[in-house]
Amino acid sequence: MNYQAQMPMKIVYHGVDVGDYFADLVVESAVHAELKAVSALELAHEKQVLNYLKPTNLEVGLLFNFGPRPQVQRLIFDNHRKRPEAAIAQASSS
Repeated sequence: MNYQAQMPMKIVYHGVDVGDYFADLVVESAVHAELKAVSALELAHEKQVLNYLKPTNLEVGLLFNFGPRPQVQRLIFDNHRKRPEAAIAQASSS
């Protein structure tokens, strides 16, 4: 599988470049993998992954915790703004 560690990603909000962040891992240019080593995953960790997915074309996030009890969560963020062809189809059907 192809992957990139510490992949830089631009954050664009309403067409304005607001900064960069570095994804822990991006696998096959399709999945964001966020790595943690905490006692337990919390809601804040899930929100972090979802916030990373929102401004990108990535829709699937995997949250891994390598703490005392290993955990993994799969998170999805999908919206029509991510796919221009979906937005065009939706607009033309209106």
